[in-house]
Amino acid sequence: MNPVSMSLVSIRIITADVSRLVAFYERITGLPAVLYTEDFAELATPACTLAIGSARTAQLFGAGVARPADNHTAIIEFRVADVDAAFGELAEFLADGLVQSPTTMPWGNRSLLFRDPDGNLVNFFTPVSAEAIQRLDR
Repeated sequence: MNPVSMSLVSIRIITADVSRLVAFYERITGLPAVLYTEDFAELATPACTLAIGSARTAQLFGAGVARPADNHTAIIEFRVADVDAAFGELAEFLADGLVQSPTTMPWGNRSLLFRDPDGNLVNFFTPVSAEAIQRLDR
């Protein structure tokens, strides 16, 4: 397969409560989700779509392929214009899930790390070093 012809277009979260996760992601992003069925919704950003599916949708791929609220490896990342301003707006809303308030990371991003209602890690970040800005402005 030619890697040039591939694009990452979607990340899907499997959950036991689609409406709760949809409401959470709509609140933190300010973007509306499209609810196609009670079991599946999408929140489209300019770069990628965040899909939210019920555990019933995962069963269509085979029994036990995904378990809701059991992610311990992936971080869902959103680039934001000003991570400190985003934190100011969302601090109270995120209080129970806050992992790390805005911090400048060694690779040049200023990052806010928190958990969604299912425990998935979410990172809001803003590139702040010249290298990070150049790397992410492609």
